[in-house]
Amino acid sequence: MAENKTKPTAISVSEYVAAIADETRRADAKALAKLMQGVTGEKPKMWGPSIIGFGSYHYKYETGREGDMPLAAFSPRKPASVIYGMGAADNAPLLAKLGKHKLEGGCLHIKKLAEVDLTVLGALITKSISARQAGHSD
Repeated sequence: MAENKTKPTAISVSEYVAAIADETRRADAKALAKLMQGVTGEKPKMWGPSIIGFGSYHYKYETGREGDMPLAAFSPRKPASVIYGMGAADNAPLLAKLGKHKLEGGCLHIKKLAEVDLTVLGALITKSISARQAGHSD
């Protein structure tokens, strides 16, 4: 069985964020890190080369595949910040209140954090974490 490529690394989160060339994307990454740290109570850690994660949980599929992933995570990509694990069907009422975003494959894409309601985003992240801790995936 293939090994999970997304693992915690020793890369410095602060150095990674400081190296983001776009000023707005860098500021958004700092704000998302602060929000996720507040929601999880966990310090940020790099998972792979470009994912900033908080906490971790162990998953196991019926197929036998298992591994560890962050409870909450995002990646500050050039076109948008990508927030993982937001695809639960019952998230629709919160997503309707969020503001400008795109949902693709369970990932929330936000071009500018200023265009979304951070309170609603925090509620979505909290809900996503609760689902993972209960053993359900997004």
